[in-house]
Amino acid sequence: MMSKRSLNDLVRPNIAKLAPYSSARNEYSGHEAHVFLDANENPYNSPYNRYPDPLQTDLKAELSKIKNIPAANIFLGNGSDEAIDLVYRVFCRPQTDNVVAIEPTYGMYKVCADINDVEYRPVLLDEHYQMKVDAILAACDDHTKVIWICSPNNPTGNNMSTQGITSVLEHFDGIIVIDEAYSDFSSAPLFRHVVANYPHLIVLNTMSKAWGCAAIRLGMAFASEEIIDLFNKVKYPYNINLLTQRHALEALKNRAEVEKWVKLLLEERPKLIAAFRELPICQIVYPTDANFFLAKMKDAQSIYNYLVEKGIIVRNRTRVKLCKDCLRVTVGTKKENAELLAALRQYQK
Repeated sequence: MMSKRSLNDLVRPNIAKLAPYSSARNEYSGHEAHVFLDANENPYNSPYNRYPDPLQTDLKAELSKIKNIPAANIFLGNGSDEAIDLVYRVFCRPQTDNVVAIEPTYGMYKVCADINDVEYRPVLLDEHYQMKVDAILAACDDHTKVIWICSPNNPTGNNMSTQGITSVLEHFDGIIVIDEAYSDFSSAPLFRHVVANYPHLIVLNTMSKAWGCAAIRLGMAFASEEIIDLFNKVKYPYNINLLTQRHALEALKNRAEVEKWVKLLLEERPKLIAAFRELPICQIVYPTDANFFLAKMKDAQSIYNYLVEKGIIVRNRTRVKLCKDCLRVTVGTKKENAELLAALRQYQK
């Protein structure tokens, strides 16, 4: 690896020089306005006639309290996928740079690499679905800008070793992205709380899982102010619409309800796993720290097709590396789980 790289060394030169779009609502500050004649909006049909806050100030203030992260260290995107794409757009030069990722993992890391014409280097997990730190670091070279780590990992469900992640943070001088989308279902330490200690660290989170708000498409990235500023410079000006911002603010008021949902899911998870292990058609249920688990079945494709005919949808992961004959099963309500189990108990090949 090359000598220690600064953030300026990692940013694409054209992005470092980029003059961002200046929205009308960013050009004044320090005054409460009540007449808006600046953005060529229709004056009728309030409040939907106005452009939303481009920096989501009120929403970030509330998230800051809940996540215990300064608002200046929060980026909000149209789902976590926007933040994933921005990592490539900010740091990776097409046809020149590369990224390294654990394998198997969340598919959008590779999709965004392909879209941005960036080489994607997968490194297989070991037989326990744990990351091989030495192999990950060995896959890096002077053009490696990013390492992707999902923990708890999708589709395997398990946490990556905290010690292993820390080792990557201490030995790689590029951008390290840790996707903590499922962290609310896990008791592992949260890496978003150490963002201040690692200036090249980006931690992702989402409103889609524990908060039950997948439909509103709101993802988060926690990072240094310098990285957040770069994301804000490159993102589309009004990336989070008013309806999403308002619904998210309402959802954040229901923290007790969300904690209740998580508690219910964590109570159902071991029951569903135990029932799966008793099924003759189930070979292995792998350890999980998420709201889903990976189960190795006898002929996953046939079982998947059978469940589809019953109107029950799980995820067939049999074509994913290290996941042959595996189904990924999300923990549902007691009723949904019971219906799934009843169908599987009746399955006959």
